[in-house]
Amino acid sequence: MVKLSNTEIRKLDDAARAGWLYYVGGKTQDEIAKKLNVSRQSAQRMVALSVSQGLIKVRLDHPIAKCMDLAEKLKSRFGLDSCEVVPSDPSEPSSTLGLAQAGAAEIERHLKSEQPKVVAMGTGRVLRACVDELRTVDCPQHKIVAMLGNMALDGSASPYDVVVRMAEHTNAKHYPMPLPVLPRSIEEKEQLHAQQNITGNLKLAKDADVTFVGIGSLGEKSPLHIDGFIDAQELTELQDLGAVGEMISWVFDKNGKLLDCTVNQRVASTPLKTNANKQIYAIAAGEEKVLAILGAVRSNMISGLITNEYTAERLLSID
Repeated sequence: MVKLSNTEIRKLDDAARAGWLYYVGGKTQDEIAKKLNVSRQSAQRMVALSVSQGLIKVRLDHPIAKCMDLAEKLKSRFGLDSCEVVPSDPSEPSSTLGLAQAGAAEIERHLKSEQPKVVAMGTGRVLRACVDELRTVDCPQHKIVAMLGNMALDGSASPYDVVVRMAEHTNAKHYPMPLPVLPRSIEEKEQLHAQQNITGNLKLAKDADVTFVGIGSLGEKSPLHIDGFIDAQELTELQDLGAVGEMISWVFDKNGKLLDCTVNQRVASTPLKTNANKQIYAIAAGEEKVLAILGAVRSNMISGLITNEYTAERLLSID
């Protein structure tokens, strides 16, 4: 962590105070300016800084009727056990604003359980954002396990691994997956899976009480490609086979069917599969992910979806 100067610390202290007065104390910016002896413009900037630096976390608790209606329609059409739709800006079809807060709220709901739970986590940008929104809680009774590794073939790691970060927020015991996302061969994958600690972690992930995953597209902005797990040729080959998306690196088509391809033969994680005792939530939104999300909800790999208004309407518009 970067060490802040005394001036920077005081600036954040003032921002936190201003944010608290505005969001918790219900004060206007004029009232904050007077209390802190600053100009109204300075008070406005301080409140904005409190949000941008994550000092204040804002969540919408009022259920919006249209979003609730869309959620019910998605549950009905795709046979989901649960669905939450958050508001979205129609002028920004690729925005994921609000997903992190909704995802964090669902994760916290499970962490509040006094009964020990195993919580399995995928990786990715949206899940990392969800974890960053978590309140700090003390729940050592739970276990947090990674669904997959986050290493590329060159040994570099993705910055979007979430298990260690989540453990810091929860004081729960955590089980990372020390594996490459895609081993070089099926033989290498089998050798890695034969290791005792890997076998134990894979079983823990497979039998988890609740699982949270992101959904990646297989288009130009494919996380598998951008983050260095597959090259351009492999991406093209997947697209030619009809691939539209992936979850924990398992690749599927628009109907949710896992593809018979070299990537799926090498993926080191355990495939997702729902059952009555296992909740699997996918968290994703955005125009570039519509087909990937469509494939995910048509599969039997997830039981719940957290998305936004724009994406929900797009999903329901597709026959």
